[in-house]
Amino acid sequence: MNKRNTQQRRRGILDLLAEQGEVSVDDLALRFETSEVTIRKDLTALEDNGLLLRRYGGAVQLPHELISEAGPEKISARKQALAKAAATLIKDHYRIILDSGSTTAALLPELSAKQGLVVMTNSLYIANSLRELEHEPKLLMTGGSWDAQSESFQGQLAEQVLRAYDFDQLFIGADGIDLQRGTTTFNELTSLSRVMAEVAREVVVMVESDKIGRKIHNLELPWTSIKILVTDDKLPDTAKRQIEQQGVRVICAPVSTEHTTSE
Repeated sequence: MNKRNTQQRRRGILDLLAEQGEVSVDDLALRFETSEVTIRKDLTALEDNGLLLRRYGGAVQLPHELISEAGPEKISARKQALAKAAATLIKDHYRIILDSGSTTAALLPELSAKQGLVVMTNSLYIANSLRELEHEPKLLMTGGSWDAQSESFQGQLAEQVLRAYDFDQLFIGADGIDLQRGTTTFNELTSLSRVMAEVAREVVVMVESDKIGRKIHNLELPWTSIKILVTDDKLPDTAKRQIEQQGVRVICAPVSTEHTTSE
């Protein structure tokens, strides 16, 4: 199904949700004459954009207090700033890896103007969203075993697929930044991230400044693997200098105070 039909169907789902308050996968599949798998992808994409809440077998409207207080623009202001800054590093026809995560997913709208991209990802959400772009990149999926905690594909098969290619850049987030060691994570599955870094000539870490200095026991990428850190302009100068002393270029994206909240 083409992009226009996908967008029309998703608008139709939201219209039904506004009328009924809830929708089911079964009913939507019948109404739109498509598969339940496609409907589930639609609901996931709409939830990721803050437009509904998934429930078993379907979806419900967002509570009014969430709609008024936590719209997508308000929640994602810092991530949008990071994405705009990171996107300036990407040139047409680059081969890039987008790791799973909400921060890297914020890059997606910024890729619309890029031409001839090849994008590898281990995220189903990112893969589906790439198909909506005006200049649709060539999409590569890692495959592998699905990990519910990170909502991404992991494992040896994914690592083998990655090692069959080479890339210009990796864009990856982090749960925390240890100023002495590098990026840290709550997830114990760090092997795929390290393989991603190995097969990319330039590793770009995207992380909000309030995560810098947060020490988590799982080291993901050491500073020696990282070329650029993209963060926001709330980063203290002392932390910036410490990171730069590790040989890492630091980009501090300006964030509008309007609509900004902690994330």
